[in-house]
Amino acid sequence: MAGIVAVVTGLLFGAGLAASGMTNPEKVQGFLDLTGVWDPSLMFVMGGAVVVTLISFRFILKLSRPVFSEQFHMPSSTSIDTRLIIGAALFGTGWGLVGYCPGPALAAIAYLNSDVMIFLVAMFVGAFLGQELLKPR
Repeated sequence: MAGIVAVVTGLLFGAGLAASGMTNPEKVQGFLDLTGVWDPSLMFVMGGAVVVTLISFRFILKLSRPVFSEQFHMPSSTSIDTRLIIGAALFGTGWGLVGYCPGPALAAIAYLNSDVMIFLVAMFVGAFLGQELLKPR
């Protein structure tokens, strides 16, 4: 049952990303271009996500466990460290340069666009290399 819920919610999330324009790199770059022709429309998408999260998390985290899992999987660290700052900088730089971040890029696979495929290969190679470089030796 949990697998079916994961597929349905993943498809719904991907459809929402596509409908909102988050899978369109030009729209994302227009939102991030504050000094050029700024497109503020994605602010409403992000604002809507923040509002839904603020309301729903208060109720969800009061549950003893998630509906389709044995436990909540919350971050164990709350500190801002060098790894977090470097990761956020890389994420933001990639998002600004290419116009994709991981979720919308995965949703954009449906378009069969070669640019998104190249981005995804680069993203997975980068994730693999990052894991290899950060392994304790």
